[in-house]
Amino acid sequence: MEPTSKTIEEIDEAREKEDIKKVEAILFVCGRFLNMQELISLTDLNPIILHELIEKLMEKYEKNDSAIEIIEKNNMWKMDVKPQYQGMINKLAGGRSEFSKAEQETLAIIAFKQPIKQSVIIKIRGNKAYDHINKFVELGLLKKKKTGHTNELSLSDDFYDYFNVQNNGTQESLKGNNPEK
Repeated sequence: MEPTSKTIEEIDEAREKEDIKKVEAILFVCGRFLNMQELISLTDLNPIILHELIEKLMEKYEKNDSAIEIIEKNNMWKMDVKPQYQGMINKLAGGRSEFSKAEQETLAIIAFKQPIKQSVIIKIRGNKAYDHINKFVELGLLKKKKTGHTNELSLSDDFYDYFNVQNNGTQESLKGNNPEK
């Protein structure tokens, strides 16, 4: 018996639903930004289909007025809780962070001392800081500006959005607003 066009459409729809669930599960479990290459290797789907599925997932969460969203930055995606629920979730969440302790320390120094020369960060944190800085630049959290033989590092606007902190032109929002500190 020859398959009809309706059964082919049904098969395609079922496959797409299953592929969307695959992408959703991967984003849910990873809890960090994934680039297209990582998504391809985890799903065995081609990039065009993957991009369409991610768009559909983003629409699904937006349409369902969910507390969850899919965030895209620099052709990388992650599933996260919407900003208005992050404070509550941070109280509950423990365990593994998206950034290692060493990465967090590197970013904290940059955030506190910005603008700061990359060479100074490397002297303070060691050669592994190159990887940390590259990761943060790739995620759009840091800005790099060539100055002489090194780069000047500062926080990007995306940093403030990412960590849900206000950028009021000073570092007070990062240090806390308690004048007694």
